[in-house]
Amino acid sequence: MEDKKIIFSAVQPSGNITLGNYLGAIKNWVDLQADYHCCYSIVDEHSLTIRQDPVLLRKRTLDLLKIYIACGIDPVENILFIQSHVPAHAQLAWILNCYTYMGELSRMTQFKDKSQKHADNINAGLFTYPVLMAADILLYGADLVPVGKDQMQHIEITRDIALRFNSIYGDVFKIPEGFMPKAGAKIMSLTEPLKKMSKSDENPKAYISILDDFNIIAKKIKSAITDSEGVIEYRENDETKAGINNLLTIMSAVTGRRIEDIASDYQGKGYGDFKADVAEAVVEHIRPIRQKYDELSQDKAYLVDIYTRGAERANHIADKTLKKVYKKVGFIV
Repeated sequence: MEDKKIIFSAVQPSGNITLGNYLGAIKNWVDLQADYHCCYSIVDEHSLTIRQDPVLLRKRTLDLLKIYIACGIDPVENILFIQSHVPAHAQLAWILNCYTYMGELSRMTQFKDKSQKHADNINAGLFTYPVLMAADILLYGADLVPVGKDQMQHIEITRDIALRFNSIYGDVFKIPEGFMPKAGAKIMSLTEPLKKMSKSDENPKAYISILDDFNIIAKKIKSAITDSEGVIEYRENDETKAGINNLLTIMSAVTGRRIEDIASDYQGKGYGDFKADVAEAVVEHIRPIRQKYDELSQDKAYLVDIYTRGAERANHIADKTLKKVYKKVGFIV
């Protein structure tokens, strides 16, 4: 048991958790917990790089905690916690800021993208965001961090910072690696299927929220952009088939069936029938998650207990790492 590697992963509570977040990340976390020691966080501090409604942020934080558990993440077997409940994240981030170079941060793709989207709020937190992410990972001695290809840059800068610190002070941080779970499904926008499904999309028809009304989910899928060809077939490099490719990917992810087998079932059939079946499959897959979510919503004391215990366990590990760092840099501890 003690030989298991450590995994750290997290999601921001800055928007509605989408079907893409679930199928691409959280669903895989459930599978990982049997083979790894897992630390799963709700990173509310990261969400402040964009202006948040405080009431809504608190609600979404608890919603995300409930979704984690409802999806099957065991809060006893795993360390499940809210980032702001562990002060060491911010404390270590400041120290690591002093070992990170402006040039490194200016090259981060996410900073460039978010600066364009929020040109009226290009704040220092947005610029140093990757350093806080590095602190998140390094505090827990993570061996592996599940990421998509678009997030690998964050793992690279985390490694660079950790290696730089270790070269000065010795073997302080474990050097993490990016980990791409083989089962991760990349779910695209329903309205612009060449773009990844995003919880921050301004068009609510573009994404499916795990908390959407079931009828709304069905309507969104039935109105998803496809093409005029009328052929249900997966063609990976054919942009005109991006919409159908996406629906086939979703159907495969929620049913566990191969895309080729699903496409074969719909030879000669129309998009209308296919979309209706995708909608039904998605709703039935989400239904038990929603039932568990609703149960958790009625038990506030249980949720408080979960995030309190999670914070205690996370603080125990994080404080040890922080104390080691404090000693190395010359602080009195």
